[in-house]
Amino acid sequence: MSEVRLTMAQALVRFLANQYVERDGEERRFFAGAFGIFGHGNVAGVGQALLEYGDDLTYYQSRNEQAMVHTAAAYARQKNRLQTFACTSSIGPGATNMVTGAALATINRLPVLLLPGDVFASRGPDPVLQQLEAPHDGDLSVNDAFRPVSRYWDRINRPEQIIPSALAAMRVLTNPAETGAATLALPQDVQAEAYDYPEEFFERRVWRVTRPVPDAAELERAAELIRGSGRPMIVSGGGTIYSEATDALRAFAERTGIPVGETQAGKGSMPYDHPLALGAVGATGTLAANRAAREADLVIGVGTRWGDFTTASKTAFQDPDVRFVNVNVADLDAAKHAGVGLVGDARATLEALEVSLAGHEVEAAYREESGKANAGWDAEVQRLYTLEHGPLPAQSEVIGAVNSFSDPTDVVVCAAGSMPGDLHKLWRTRDPKGYHVEYGYSCMGYEIAGGLGVKMAAPDREVYVMVGDGSYLMMSAEIITSIQEGHKLTIVLVDNSGFASIGALSRSVGTKGFGTQYRYRKDGTIGLDTEEEPGDVLPVDLATNAGSLGAHVIRAKGVEGLKGALSEAKGVDRTVVIHITVDRYEGVPDYESFWDVPVAEVSGMETVGAAYEEYARNRRSERRYLRGGDG
Repeated sequence: MSEVRLTMAQALVRFLANQYVERDGEERRFFAGAFGIFGHGNVAGVGQALLEYGDDLTYYQSRNEQAMVHTAAAYARQKNRLQTFACTSSIGPGATNMVTGAALATINRLPVLLLPGDVFASRGPDPVLQQLEAPHDGDLSVNDAFRPVSRYWDRINRPEQIIPSALAAMRVLTNPAETGAATLALPQDVQAEAYDYPEEFFERRVWRVTRPVPDAAELERAAELIRGSGRPMIVSGGGTIYSEATDALRAFAERTGIPVGETQAGKGSMPYDHPLALGAVGATGTLAANRAAREADLVIGVGTRWGDFTTASKTAFQDPDVRFVNVNVADLDAAKHAGVGLVGDARATLEALEVSLAGHEVEAAYREESGKANAGWDAEVQRLYTLEHGPLPAQSEVIGAVNSFSDPTDVVVCAAGSMPGDLHKLWRTRDPKGYHVEYGYSCMGYEIAGGLGVKMAAPDREVYVMVGDGSYLMMSAEIITSIQEGHKLTIVLVDNSGFASIGALSRSVGTKGFGTQYRYRKDGTIGLDTEEEPGDVLPVDLATNAGSLGAHVIRAKGVEGLKGALSEAKGVDRTVVIHITVDRYEGVPDYESFWDVPVAEVSGMETVGAAYEEYARNRRSERRYLRGGDG
């Protein structure tokens, strides 16, 4: 067996450069490169290795450790989890900055490899700069914070340990049922230590992503339930899109007549104008989907993890005998709500299920009902797109202007605030990869970094980042990275002088928008967020800030000004920020939906007392879905 003497970091970089995945006969390199910010914990290890082997694994500079993980996760999502980035940081704050990104990746089931620097394995210079000392545990470091938010975690205390650990990390990263963040904590001395590595470790290695199908008996049980249902409904999640099952879903829906609602991650599973497409379902759902959900006697979940927004905090499905069939590659999700679990790839399972149904379809009247609901909802979307609200436009009008201007294959990116809920309801999707809203973690600050990842994954698509002022202020520096790398984004910066989403939520629970608007402190308070008490808003100029980062800035006034700005942005060759101010109080209605946010049970405030009474009424509709497939 031939060997080559390398440092642990050099061996890791060479290994990563030769990892490939294959699905449906198509091979691709798994790592598109490595993002990194260097410090004393990785500059002489992973940093040196990336410099020496830069032709094998491209290095990308970032401005914030959390942001680079978001960029990697967004890239992986756009690539349907078949490609990603490695991300390296120094020890201490550089490492812990990545923890939020790790949580986002794991919650959204997106592969990202994290390589945080760590303290000395030798413990010779302890305590080193930025080292956490734990009197009860000599092996503890801040990198242990990654354990609960990683699907794989290891600390490499000897250079040869990287061989089994790297292979184990790759198994998790390329497994659709287990994927998420994989963290290899790298002590700074071990990174630079040499070892005689076997050449076989660096050979091209292909990881097969297969399409498993469920047990035949379970398929038949599911088919029996579908044949026996009168008002079935499909809820399509992100797994539908990641497995490239949208064509199979459409064919299944058309042949059976079963209508389709979509989760945030699953939006785009069906074209918005398809007569069986009911749009968003759940707490941010459409009237069409939520009414169908309320009356459904069978719900077929495809690639969804059944988050509380999708189930409207378990109030969405009100038929007393409702049952579930869950198509999912992860048995954790397939077993939820006591459903018949079809553990398998979404595309392969839908195709197998269609064969099992042998031409079954719903009653013609039910199919026609879905078509009418689709048309009715689209009319409501058009109404909200064209409100002509003034003097400041409504956020729905901003969404309408961007959606109407964009092409079918353009991508909208968002993550947090009031915008994701409005986009879920209102964005007219025309392409499975045209809608990218991170809502598993709904992480403020994701938008611009995520938009960069989408653009790197799909350079031929226009990327529209929709971001509120609150998220923008948390993480805007990746504007610089987008300009440095030549990846143009069109950022629509919607300014409402505060946290509009939580302001509305606060008012709904009786606390009058406390702490949600940007104001001067006067008489010991920053005031309340109500239309009757507007107060003095801080003079924050976000457009000037964006210009200072190198973006081309356009200040748009009103919807017509926004339309002109979108047209102007097309001709600009670098990242554009379009700043527009909207009315924070003109929101999109809830459509017969509920989200369980507990209200104070006792309070001296009348507004809180009234909110609690409404909350208690709504909670009476919550239920547990416990009827199994045989019950």
